[in-house]
Amino acid sequence: MNILRDYRLIPEEEGEDYIRLLVPENFNHEDVEEIRFLTGKDVRLKVVPEEEFVKELQRRLSEEKIEVEGEEVSAEEGVDLLLAQDDSPVVSLVNSLLIKASTVNASDIHFEPYEDEAVVRIRMDGVLHDITKVPMSTYQNVVSRIKVMANLNVAERRVPQDGRIRVRIGNRDLDIRVSVVPTVFGERVVLRLLDRTGAMLTLEEIGLSEEDKEKVRRLAKKPYGIVLVTGPTGAGKTTTLYAMILYVKDPKKNIITIEDPVEYQIKGVSQIQVNPKVGLTFATGLRSVLRQDPDIIMVGEIRDTETADIAVHAALTGHLVLSTLHTNDAPSAVTRLADMGIEPFLIASSLEGVIAQRLVRKVCPGCREPYEPSREELRELGLSGDFKGVFYRGTGCEECLGTGYRGRIGIFEVLELDDDLKKLITQTQDANDIRKLAKEKGFRTMLEDGIEKVKRGITTSSEVLSVIKS
Repeated sequence: MNILRDYRLIPEEEGEDYIRLLVPENFNHEDVEEIRFLTGKDVRLKVVPEEEFVKELQRRLSEEKIEVEGEEVSAEEGVDLLLAQDDSPVVSLVNSLLIKASTVNASDIHFEPYEDEAVVRIRMDGVLHDITKVPMSTYQNVVSRIKVMANLNVAERRVPQDGRIRVRIGNRDLDIRVSVVPTVFGERVVLRLLDRTGAMLTLEEIGLSEEDKEKVRRLAKKPYGIVLVTGPTGAGKTTTLYAMILYVKDPKKNIITIEDPVEYQIKGVSQIQVNPKVGLTFATGLRSVLRQDPDIIMVGEIRDTETADIAVHAALTGHLVLSTLHTNDAPSAVTRLADMGIEPFLIASSLEGVIAQRLVRKVCPGCREPYEPSREELRELGLSGDFKGVFYRGTGCEECLGTGYRGRIGIFEVLELDDDLKKLITQTQDANDIRKLAKEKGFRTMLEDGIEKVKRGITTSSEVLSVIKS
């Protein structure tokens, strides 16, 4: 009998003639009597608030070893996975994986079939980690369970399928995007986990230095113009745009967003999901939004010349346009717009600022330790050999799955365009020239921001160098 799994009560201590259980305030008395009868022991209870109990239950369940057996399954809707009775081994396996992923704040779960077994991996802080292996004799039942939960066709195994699952784990509501594609050895499944109860980050929380935070606040408060956030996929650009919108959100302002997909709902903001199948693209959506009398428009991404043209037109006619671009650094955004065919004088007139960013993993607070950096490490960061101070690294613990890292933070460079920089843009769109003049005016690069975070023990030098020089 597994009291934790079978009854969702937490055994704290067991003696020869007694067992002590941690229980919530609304515990089921019949379950306690049943445990007393089955164990033949005196059951002592420690009653704690519901929230505290749920947190401890999730931690215990996530630490339990994930075991794999085989069996066909059916679906249950709207049940909190922490309280669900795992009658079937396959249901138990899928629930355990979702609980574990939620506990370590994973963004994705991968089910990858190979010739003799399937590997299950979770992506934590941008890096994939192996969690368990599933024998191929059981794997198809696992896929079937996920398909049933996502309302997909269980019998169809030849074509890709996409679906959604909504589950509750403790006090978190998860919206899970499901992607199934056929491979040589079976169907490969990826689950993208989105926390619908998670609060959006503010400008104070994303990792901006005080100086950069002031610059971003000034940019967000501009009455009109374009503000771009740049970086590769998965660099947290949308999170920064949301943080800016939360900062300027006001009942007196009409804010409309066009996104692909809409990741978080913001109260008081009209959000449009692009749908190319019916002709609703960023460009067509932006053109329609301009007729809705907006003050601030957020465009998920400027992907083509048409969208860029309309965004510039919107900025020049008195709207603040917030959007993203794929460039390596802030000055390169000007070059990219010029490559899209936007006239230099229009870029200079409309562009107000560019925020470039990357995400770096934070040193795990549970196993953080100081060390003295080597001369080689200092040289790679561009620091002089006579640097006095310590850096920090994680040694690896249970909390961080042995990685030494837990959570992520942004490193930034914020380019505000003043009259001198705008004048230069009309003459040249070369990123190096723009960077040179900006640095003379106090512009701080992403690498410099990253080094500052290394000195403060927030991240490591290897993390900063790997995201900037990759």
